[in-house]
Amino acid sequence: MVVVLVAIGGLVVFLNNQATAPGVAPKSDIVDGKTGAISFGSGEDEIETYVDFMCPICGQFEDAYGEQLQSAAANGTITLSIHPISILDRASQNTQFSTRSANAAYCVAEQAPDSFLAFFNLLFERQPEENSTGLTDKELSAIAEESGAGAAADCISAGTFNKFVADMTALTPPDPETGRVGTPTVVINGDRIQNADIASQFAKLLG
Repeated sequence: MVVVLVAIGGLVVFLNNQATAPGVAPKSDIVDGKTGAISFGSGEDEIETYVDFMCPICGQFEDAYGEQLQSAAANGTITLSIHPISILDRASQNTQFSTRSANAAYCVAEQAPDSFLAFFNLLFERQPEENSTGLTDKELSAIAEESGAGAAADCISAGTFNKFVADMTALTPPDPETGRVGTPTVVINGDRIQNADIASQFAKLLG
């Protein structure tokens, strides 16, 4: 009986440790394992964007600024750091699309970093409507394949970085006025920018 109780106690401790342990981080030169940033460019000014692939306003943000930001990173004007996060799982009819799509982004960043931006852009081009079921893992893998990241399929289906996504989402800087986390969130050189100021701040840095 004592042996059984000790074994049960050990199992409980193990499961508790598993539940509270940090998620495994992607191993990639473009991913910061501590912040979750997927970064491009080497400019002195850093623009960080926090996005949820289910967020329609994030889609509008990418339509308005995505090409400009990626071009500025490519020519060395800025460092662009993208943070895929998950705050809208509730808006995908219990399919956890926000978490799964963010996981897929990290899978691509690890398995095929040169294909990340192509995958990122296609995810927004084919963004599902909010409150829909989102895309399936098979559909996410097909987009990865189309982007040149077919090697990410197993990682996508396994949800390898789901817990890492949750950990990184918890690091998202909240709105200083409301204390709420939302997307898109923009941080410039360490300072969180109010959405109303994004256009003017980008104009200063990007022209």
